[in-house]
Amino acid sequence: MRIGVVTFPGSLDDRDAARAVRAVGAEAVSLWHGDADLKGVDAVILPGGFSYGDYLRCGAIARFAPVMDALVPAARGGLPVLGICNGFQVLCESHLLPGALIRNDHRKFNCVDQRLVVENADTAWTSDFETGQEITIVLKNGEGGFVADERTLDELEGEGRVVFRYAGGNPNGSYRAIAGITNESGTVVGLMPHPEHAVEQGYGPSTDGLPFFTSVLSQVVNA
Repeated sequence: MRIGVVTFPGSLDDRDAARAVRAVGAEAVSLWHGDADLKGVDAVILPGGFSYGDYLRCGAIARFAPVMDALVPAARGGLPVLGICNGFQVLCESHLLPGALIRNDHRKFNCVDQRLVVENADTAWTSDFETGQEITIVLKNGEGGFVADERTLDELEGEGRVVFRYAGGNPNGSYRAIAGITNESGTVVGLMPHPEHAVEQGYGPSTDGLPFFTSVLSQVVNA
């Protein structure tokens, strides 16, 4: 299986994401922001960082990168896509996921080992979890507050599209403590915490990030 990892100017966690992909036995394929070419990959990860320096608004410039011209229709056609932190912001700016991410309500940068509850284990990226399972992975962001209007929030809740919820307190003021969501088909997932920093024993708070990558591996192999 070949999983593409996009690098934008300002991406920080693209190499970590590629390392996580290799940790589950898949091939990590580098995708450059300036190329409208997905290289025939089976899935794509939009990594964390500060794409284009977060100028204008987080993810707002990256949304217009040539690689997104190829990714957006592919995602709408069923290609599994995982957006992590800044990648989540890019997915929202691209309208592949609803809502937006704004500055943390306490106006400080988060860098903590964060507990999450798995709300949906039926997506392409969460099938190796169990609904209700609690995991701990890294959270690091300054603009991680997920917001949306009440109608959108009710739809996300009612359709089971909230994938992760913060446990043990809300670290950034996200509405309804939402940490991650999915699209209608369960193929596109965005979350603020970083599973790629929790895939190796001794490097991170746990290995709870591994099922993200084994899940999509199983999804594609069994498709």
